[in-house]
Amino acid sequence: MKPLVILLSCFIIAVVILKSVKKEYDFPLSGRLSMSVMLLFTAIGHFLYTEGMAMMLPEFIPFKRETVYLTGFIEIAAAIGLLLPNFRIITGWLLIVFFIMILPANIYAAVKHVDYQKATYQGRGTAYLFFRVPLQLIFIIWTYMSTIR
Repeated sequence: MKPLVILLSCFIIAVVILKSVKKEYDFPLSGRLSMSVMLLFTAIGHFLYTEGMAMMLPEFIPFKRETVYLTGFIEIAAAIGLLLPNFRIITGWLLIVFFIMILPANIYAAVKHVDYQKATYQGRGTAYLFFRVPLQLIFIIWTYMSTIR
């Protein structure tokens, strides 16, 4: 829920600021700015809640902590890449692939009731998927609309 709130609130702020500065609406740039802020926010979680996020990965995946760190760095790189004109489109496509690739970890975590912030198996469970799966779709569509289209 927090990433969605950050995404939407930053989008509204960016729209207002860009409109006052550029004298016109720039929805794609506002979308990229807000996605970048959201990615930086979620990346922080990879470093604050490493143990809990490692629990989100199935047993067959090796180097869980390192994978969590790597995905945090990927989110930081994507946040930067979205704002660089020469890298915007490739970053958008790679970010869409990233969002698709992390969905199974979110499904696994929901099935296992992982609470990544507390690093326990006392999380919300599969009901969380009714929010998380549509949220991933929103992130994918948002990325496409603000970078590639």
